[in-house]
Amino acid sequence: MGYFGAIIALALFIGPILLAVYVSPWWLFLFIADAFCWMGLLVVNPNQSAVLVLFGKYSGTIKKNGFYWINPFFVRKIISLRARNLNSEPIKVNDKLGNPVMIGIVLVWRVEDTFKAAFEVDDFIRFVDIQSEAAIRKLAGFYPYDNFDDAEADISLRSGGEEVNNELENELKDRLKIAGIQVMEARIAYLAYASEIAGAMLRRQQASAVVAARQKIVEGAVSMVDLALARLSEKDIVSLDEEKKATMVSNLMVVLCSDKDVSPVINTGSLYQ
Repeated sequence: MGYFGAIIALALFIGPILLAVYVSPWWLFLFIADAFCWMGLLVVNPNQSAVLVLFGKYSGTIKKNGFYWINPFFVRKIISLRARNLNSEPIKVNDKLGNPVMIGIVLVWRVEDTFKAAFEVDDFIRFVDIQSEAAIRKLAGFYPYDNFDDAEADISLRSGGEEVNNELENELKDRLKIAGIQVMEARIAYLAYASEIAGAMLRRQQASAVVAARQKIVEGAVSMVDLALARLSEKDIVSLDEEKKATMVSNLMVVLCSDKDVSPVINTGSLYQ
């Protein structure tokens, strides 16, 4: 259809020239008709669409790529159907516990309903940006950044993984469907404490790691001491009363739990000296 319209427009372009040569009054009319035909030509590229409006009334959308001739009075709005990326800058939000954190996301989206994208919102690209920020703030209020007491008790932003990302994706789908936007993927790309509390939270994480390590060391030391006493008693290597056992346990626990090398003291007398 587009090529046929182009041929007619080209013929109408030659007509006024010939008529002008013969000084015919019809050349001006043909010139206006030619300009009118050229205005109706439309090229739709792959993964593009053209929304058509005639005197304020939506008339349809051309999604198939090609060369077209349409009513020149149609107002066209070209909307890309290609997938787009939104790599948001990290913004400061409060998590479930009120701690300020920085969160940035990566969003992959595309226009699915051209009518909604063109007429339900004023600017669908800006709409995606604003609604993405709103979704981040809402998601942060659902979860704490981390859980130092019991990492398995509650899902946190740092350890939630796919569940947190799925929650973010569902939230964006609900918010963007009004604009005819298809959310293809949404993921947290950046997550950190805000600068004003980052130092304090780092020290807290370090302290938690030290406590957890000490707990493992003590559990191992108790098991080793119990094993040593059981083997000594089983093989009847030495007979220990309760006081000697207490001394031995104390010495072994110091040796096993100390974070520094111990210096042994050799007793050349009896055990009670």
